[in-house]
Amino acid sequence: MNVSCSGDAVDGKPVVVMMTGLGDDLTKMADFQETVSKENRVCSFDRLGQGASDKPTGPQTVADSGKILTGVLDQVAGDGPVVLAGHSLGGLLAARYAPDHQDQVRGLVLMDATSPTTTADISKVIPESAAAPADELRAQTLAVNKGQNAEMLLLPDGKVASAGDIPVEVIQHGVRYLGEVPTYGDGLEKVWTEGQHKWLGVSTNAKLSTADKSAHEIYVDRPDLALKAIQRVTAQAAG
Repeated sequence: MNVSCSGDAVDGKPVVVMMTGLGDDLTKMADFQETVSKENRVCSFDRLGQGASDKPTGPQTVADSGKILTGVLDQVAGDGPVVLAGHSLGGLLAARYAPDHQDQVRGLVLMDATSPTTTADISKVIPESAAAPADELRAQTLAVNKGQNAEMLLLPDGKVASAGDIPVEVIQHGVRYLGEVPTYGDGLEKVWTEGQHKWLGVSTNAKLSTADKSAHEIYVDRPDLALKAIQRVTAQAAG
């Protein structure tokens, strides 16, 4: 596994572990990691099939991804507390992991996390009979969720499990980039927002905000907002 860490550890303060979206390696978050590391110990890693990590030998489940994450956390944080900050697919994986690891995961920052019901969402909005380019988006999304991606990761829809009352900040995009899809854009924006609201169910101490002037990559478009969210969550988790 390819892992990168920066910043100094502070007693009692969680290590921030950042998780990238599908198709991105840890270099995509390098600048943001450097910013976060000024006040926190922060690490990122390439999942199997990403960047410099090994390629998967076969289909991977969310549970398989969780086992790898456990190994990474053992390496970078030992048995100490962590805050997971995930973007897109990384956000989904972080939110799926936290409920079963409340002893170590003390907070979450979910940046435009992939919806927990992404297959149902896009199937609901875009019919099989849709014309291009919407038909291509539908087919690509369904294929990716069935494991046709570099990580060979299967992404079935599922309910949101609870991680208790850990601090969670869910940040959704403010620039309606999905709205640019002809005919179905408004519907795609609607189900995406609904997906962000579903993630609030991961904690009784979760809140949702919108990143104005940001499309999907919130940590790139609005690193200031993403940084403040991480700082708030780590402060609560340390307290």
